[in-house]
Amino acid sequence: MDYQTLLWSHENGVAEITMNRPDNANALSARMSDELFDAACRCEAEGARAVILTGSGRMFNAGGDLQEFDEAEDKADHVTRMATILHAALSRFSHMDAPVITAVNGSAGGGGFSIAISGDIILASEKAKFVSAYTASALTPDGSSSYYLAKHIGLLRAKELMLTNRVLTAKEACEWGLVTRVVAPDDLMAEARKLAADFAKGPTKAYGGVKRLLQTAYSEGLETQLDKESRSIAAMMKTHDGAHGIASFLAKKTPEYKGK
Repeated sequence: MDYQTLLWSHENGVAEITMNRPDNANALSARMSDELFDAACRCEAEGARAVILTGSGRMFNAGGDLQEFDEAEDKADHVTRMATILHAALSRFSHMDAPVITAVNGSAGGGGFSIAISGDIILASEKAKFVSAYTASALTPDGSSSYYLAKHIGLLRAKELMLTNRVLTAKEACEWGLVTRVVAPDDLMAEARKLAADFAKGPTKAYGGVKRLLQTAYSEGLETQLDKESRSIAAMMKTHDGAHGIASFLAKKTPEYKGK
């Protein structure tokens, strides 16, 4: 796909995706939703072992392109299609083995807020701000924030953010458990790339297993979750990296994982 709203690179197992509409606050358009889905598929097709998702310029993503929404002949149909494609992209990122790092370089609002908090690791610049923003335009959340937000910070705080559109600074977001770590603005991408490089050398299948187990941490009963754990760890024993990791530990050698 010829990207018009994204920048893409894939080197040494790390796919880097940059939302690139800086003159429009990196707002989510129908085109960007299509391209994010294509990029998510491409990560898996090209065997990425870590993914970084960030924004260009001063903003991470200010949310849906409301001008595009307003100009649509059938607004509900336009949003239905766009949200469905965006959700397919986010589902791909969630279910792929590769850890996904969202590097939040600036303000994240609405759909951008949702994308930001969907990462497996969420790194935030000290300049980042987080706001749900949906109800300010008489809308309800999309982009997975109704799934992730309460899990990250609890139901009452999630209601507060979504109903009042309170703005959180990066420091507050970290204190609330909404982001993994806050770093200096000039260090954000270096930190994200260092972490991604470490992931790209790691046991990719095991990372995917961890992601899948944690997806049901709040929804399954103990015995069901224990069964999932048993099946997952047994499956890891059938992978190259699982056997290699054990052998390396016993031989007191540093493992060289292949992500297989």
